[in-house]
Amino acid sequence: MILRSLAITTALFFTTSAIAQQPEGEPAGIDPDKLEETVRTMASDQFEGRAPGTVGEERTIGYLIGRLQGLGLEPGGEDGTWTQKVPLLHTRLGTPGTLSFKHGGTTKNLNFPKDIYVSTLQPSDTAAIDNAPLVFVGYGVDAPERGWDDFKGVDLKGKVAVFLVNDPDFHAQDGEEVAGTFGGRTMTYYGRWTYKFEEAARQGAIGALIVHETPGAGYGWNVVESPGGENYDVVRPEDDITSLVLQGWISGETAETLFASAGQDLAELSIAARRRDFKPVDLDTTFSASFPVKSDVVQSQNVLAKISGTSKPDESIIYGAHWDAYGEGEPDEQGRIYRAGANDDALGVAGLFEIARAFKSGPAPKRSVIFAFWTAEERGLLGSEYYAANPIYSLDKTVANFDLDILQTAGLSKDVILVGKGQSTLEDDLARFAQAQGRTVSEESLPERGLFYRADHFSLAKRGVPVMLMMGIAGASDLVEGGTDSGQAWVDAYTGDCYHAACDAWSEDWNLAGAVEDIALFRDMGAELANNSQWPEWKDGSEFKSVREESAAVRDVR
Repeated sequence: MILRSLAITTALFFTTSAIAQQPEGEPAGIDPDKLEETVRTMASDQFEGRAPGTVGEERTIGYLIGRLQGLGLEPGGEDGTWTQKVPLLHTRLGTPGTLSFKHGGTTKNLNFPKDIYVSTLQPSDTAAIDNAPLVFVGYGVDAPERGWDDFKGVDLKGKVAVFLVNDPDFHAQDGEEVAGTFGGRTMTYYGRWTYKFEEAARQGAIGALIVHETPGAGYGWNVVESPGGENYDVVRPEDDITSLVLQGWISGETAETLFASAGQDLAELSIAARRRDFKPVDLDTTFSASFPVKSDVVQSQNVLAKISGTSKPDESIIYGAHWDAYGEGEPDEQGRIYRAGANDDALGVAGLFEIARAFKSGPAPKRSVIFAFWTAEERGLLGSEYYAANPIYSLDKTVANFDLDILQTAGLSKDVILVGKGQSTLEDDLARFAQAQGRTVSEESLPERGLFYRADHFSLAKRGVPVMLMMGIAGASDLVEGGTDSGQAWVDAYTGDCYHAACDAWSEDWNLAGAVEDIALFRDMGAELANNSQWPEWKDGSEFKSVREESAAVRDVR
């Protein structure tokens, strides 16, 4: 009871007491009532699920700008405006005329999206593949720095590559040569589906299918099919459009049937794919598909606001969250059609508003503080990727990026979950500020899900900016009431039922005390950096360290 009382007292310090008795010169506390108000508004039917390029986006952008103006922030977008234009290619598949595998004289018709889920990133009226050979490429990794090449020079032009999900050592047993080569259970970028599609295109394939299995993917088939045949990409010049006519997933059961009909054993080949001498396997089967496609260019927008630094305005700290969700879908059992992302990520947006309010309540920072509300995160981190490729504020002089994307809503916790252990010195700061809250740091419990590569901070990390992600589904929080068992139950319920679904809605059952502490933690970490001359660094072994070092000369490291 004493521990629980202390934890509650800590939370109240960051909320009501801090606001009611705010010492002069100190930032405001994080107000759970304001968090709730923001989430209830953004997750309401009025915003229609906040899909890019829709009426829901128009209303969302207007709402965000109005809130930022009300907080007294400055426009932080292009040419003194509040936004950065992000042109997106939006594609939608219709009902397929053809969708089948053919082996010998036997054709197996497939159900979309139950057997196979695909989409396209080509701006055409039709996405068609006619009897293209299927080639199993194992994990599809080309990593010369690790001595690994799954392709062995096999020509994939005009073919469809079939991949296993995650890294070659994900299922490795002790003693296997591959064990630990790709981080063990911790996913590397080679395990991400985005990498596999990119690599298939680099190899000249016209299609790519990943065999789904929940442990390796980190989510069920319901998440795979949740986009409903839609896809987005940033608008690209013609010579940069992907070669993949269709890309997507094949269910585990369908894959087993496919391999068996070709005289192959998927389980045995999956083991063989964990060896360096693995070679691609022609499945002696062709794939045909023909989908009508509606495509258009969506003019979406990032929203950016700032507080200009008083003495180092060209150096910045960026706080980020994504405003988009999944828009309209099929009615759920309660008849809800909007997948409005109350937690993913209206709560993150609410957290940014509260951090901004806290900064505005105290002295102006020495460095600039940027608040970025990204578009199209759910479509592949596209808003943040566009910004990172076309930065408004120098990435070389961006001190750090703090990203809020899904916060736990089960109450106070004794710990905070670290995503991406060993990446940067920000994790040392995290431990220090957590200790000041009376909390500890726990490593993410499911590093195989690759969450470090699945949120908007990753777009900046690839360009060398030190980053920190707060994501409640990264592990079981050690809750004050119920411990890690209750923390895991919350993760399981959210990811199993509500992730990218209509039930990600505001609930009276939410307990925001833990989210308040997590938001306050990021507020305080950013405030320290905004008022000193420190530059967080990537740690040895991070794949981003060398990128940052290339621009070291432009930073004042006194």
